[in-house]
Amino acid sequence: MTINIDYETDIRIVPEIPEEEIINKVITQACDYEKCPYEVEVNVLLTDNESIHETNREYRGVDAPTDVLSFPMIDYEAPADFAFLEDSPVEDYFDPDTGELLLGDIVISVEKVMEQAEKYGHSVKRELAFLVAHSMLHLFGYDHMEPDEAEVMEDKQNQILLNIGITRMEDNI
Repeated sequence: MTINIDYETDIRIVPEIPEEEIINKVITQACDYEKCPYEVEVNVLLTDNESIHETNREYRGVDAPTDVLSFPMIDYEAPADFAFLEDSPVEDYFDPDTGELLLGDIVISVEKVMEQAEKYGHSVKRELAFLVAHSMLHLFGYDHMEPDEAEVMEDKQNQILLNIGITRMEDNI
């Protein structure tokens, strides 16, 4: 598994928070939870509100900062259904050098992580983990446009976090 984490900002969530450790654990758990049969590559960009605002405007037509953006590389027939990949040309979905499945990119505003942690009354560690889990589910083809889809995503996000010891009340990574 390759998890590339890049910083596009000097703003750090909190010096005591091991961002990379949290991101790695959540991505690994999400892959395990969704029973991904492949080694994967995921790119994570930690940025600020200004930069994510520009990206949100450019790619989604939304003129506002957001907390997280997901850019999946795979068009699933059904969420987390990897079966179609066996019949697809390898170069369409896999890194030719490593053989890893290219899941996609995650962009997170560290400013929003801190703002939302305070707003929702939980730790920044929990907020970061939640956003990564949420985004990973998008990379697996899930969405939350309809109430039933939102319920599925919420249940999966909560289970992924619970599996690594992060709840709304306690986060024991």
